[in-house]
Amino acid sequence: MVKKIQSTTARASKTDKSSQLAGAVKDSAQQIWLAGMGAFSKAQEEGNKVFEALVKEGMNLQKKTQGIAEEKISEVTGKMSAMADTVTSKAGQNWDKLETIFEARTAKALNKLGVPTAKDVDALVQRVDALAAAVARLSKGDAAKAPAKTAAKAVRKAARPAAKAPVKRARKTAAA
Repeated sequence: MVKKIQSTTARASKTDKSSQLAGAVKDSAQQIWLAGMGAFSKAQEEGNKVFEALVKEGMNLQKKTQGIAEEKISEVTGKMSAMADTVTSKAGQNWDKLETIFEARTAKALNKLGVPTAKDVDALVQRVDALAAAVARLSKGDAAKAPAKTAAKAVRKAARPAAKAPVKRARKTAAA
């Protein structure tokens, strides 16, 4: 019987320990639950404040990054403009050289073909103008005579020496 009492006592003490442990776990779970509820309540109250603070911080960060990006874009744009100016000036110089070479070769080819240059044409224009002025001066002196008669006389005079030359040769050869 002693054994039975000891075993019931042991069982009772085990049950007490189990119930104490269960109570402690229950109390601990209750406290965890209440802490979670408190944290949730606190998060709801301060959540909006934290959210707004994060939004402000994000806006500041965005402004900074946009400023840096704009600086980099300006820097790159400046470099590209400088490079474009350099390329344009080099292309212009090469184009001028090409144009000069083309003009020189064209002038050389036209000269070989006997095509008059602009200088030659200008010289001819000046000569024609001088001849026209001389004709005008001569015409004023012979204004009383008809222009057709003057022209006919000039043609006859020009033709006479040419016509007399063959005749004189023929006479000389016949006399000899």
